[in-house]
Amino acid sequence: MDAIQAAPPPPLSHWQSTWRYLFAIVTGLGFWVTSYYNTYAGQIGALWAIDLLLGAVSVVLMRRRRRNPFVVALIVNIFGSFSTAASGAVVVTTMSLATRRRWREIVPVAVVGFVASIVFFETHPGAEDSLLFSLLFTIVFVSAVIAPGMYVGARRDLLATLRERADRAEREQGLRVEQAQVTERARIAREMHDALAHRLSLVALHAGALEYCRSLSDAEVAQAAAITRESAHLALQDLHAILGVLRTLDTDAPPERPQPTLADLPALVQEAIGSGTRVRLHNQVDNLTEPPDAIGRGAYRMIQESLTNARKHAPDTAVDVTLSGRPGGQLVLEVRNPLRLGSAVSATPGSGLGLLGLTERAELIGGRLEHLRLDGHFVVRAWLPWPA
Repeated sequence: MDAIQAAPPPPLSHWQSTWRYLFAIVTGLGFWVTSYYNTYAGQIGALWAIDLLLGAVSVVLMRRRRRNPFVVALIVNIFGSFSTAASGAVVVTTMSLATRRRWREIVPVAVVGFVASIVFFETHPGAEDSLLFSLLFTIVFVSAVIAPGMYVGARRDLLATLRERADRAEREQGLRVEQAQVTERARIAREMHDALAHRLSLVALHAGALEYCRSLSDAEVAQAAAITRESAHLALQDLHAILGVLRTLDTDAPPERPQPTLADLPALVQEAIGSGTRVRLHNQVDNLTEPPDAIGRGAYRMIQESLTNARKHAPDTAVDVTLSGRPGGQLVLEVRNPLRLGSAVSATPGSGLGLLGLTERAELIGGRLEHLRLDGHFVVRAWLPWPA
């Protein structure tokens, strides 16, 4: 069967092309001059002139050996049965054909070269070698031309394959880096949504109170303005931290500030209560620092987003946060608030993707999340794995 060539032959430099022609010309002239004394017995005649002419035509045909290697090698080998001057061109064209490693081309050319050599030894004047010597010489000559050509072709294909593998590995590495950057940006987008939505919802809530509640005392106005200022300041800090990560473009670099975990849940609840949201925390977990960081961080963000949604869509209702679980089992959290009566349209803009992001976050850490309307309440429940 034919070998499969990895790539076409590379282009030849000026020197590489020149020395091939020099080899063909010098070798052909050497055999032609030698044949003047051995084959033609020192007599200038028509055969001697035809010998030189066929050699010259063979060298000219070498220019086409890369476009039509099989045809050129076949013709030059046929010329070799009548011309010693074509010997150099026979070697170059046959070896060039052998680099392709296609047996359906090599075998016919080898047979023609073998027959041409026998014909030359048996028909030319002055060739007195025996038939056995002619056969052995022809076999050695043809093999010595074809074998190096196949080796060169195999080495060329190997180098082309190695280059292709290196290029493919480089492209795959680039794709992996790009995918890592995309994944990191998606994670940062989730963090931005969870953190900034919580902060900015507080800003919108208290700014709305300042706008519509004309009967607030000076102390209440000052308190609302202070909470608005503090929430905006914290939102700006979160934004700076997220933008700092984006500027690094290093997917392995940790965020500039530690991300909150379940241990920060009491502070989150107190912050929500301080902003005017009625939150009741039912904590059945003895040590909030015990869950792994990934689980604790996910639970914190889920509760934070649920409080933000409750503040936006049902600001005048109470929110119950229940937390339970144990190592070796699951961490279960539930956030429940009554559905608001009347219009449920919030003045605070939202992306509408918060619950979808929470579901994705739960699945990424091996858990699950559901949200539903149940007995007049909106309920968010999550089950997260808690390794022992």
